[in-house]
Amino acid sequence: MSEEVLWKGSPSQLLNLGKFTVGLLLAAGIGVGGAFFPPAWFGLVLPLLWMLWEFLKVRCRVYELTSERLRLHEGVFNQTVDELELYRVKDTTLRRPFWFRVFGLASLMLDTSDRSHPKVELEAIADADGVREILRRQVEYWRDRKRVREVDFEDGGELEGGDGSFLA
Repeated sequence: MSEEVLWKGSPSQLLNLGKFTVGLLLAAGIGVGGAFFPPAWFGLVLPLLWMLWEFLKVRCRVYELTSERLRLHEGVFNQTVDELELYRVKDTTLRRPFWFRVFGLASLMLDTSDRSHPKVELEAIADADGVREILRRQVEYWRDRKRVREVDFEDGGELEGGDGSFLA
């Protein structure tokens, strides 16, 4: 079975709403100051470059769900690609803050058994319910295929099985 891309997406620029608002207010303040002191107009470059940088940081973040793993691409100039094997996903949580709901967005949080990424968040994505369902089906498929079962250790030294029963 060859690996295929099941879903690919990026976070919404809604994540930058507060930063863009601050940047525009700074630019307006510099613009007003430029009316009284013309060299201040050069200061407009700073908030505009900052807003462009924040835009690019979100735009260059890409989430890619394949039939075998979740890839997290990040970085504007230097790119980092992290991978998470799907059978390592233990639990998912869907978070819908008010502003995300207004725009049909949600964040999908994953609890994993991966040492380098125990918590993964897919922020401000569209159709998070659909992505969560695709992810759930693939996680179950790979857990069955690899015969992986989740076992958690409790503080008392007892083992807890995936069904909540104690094994020791």
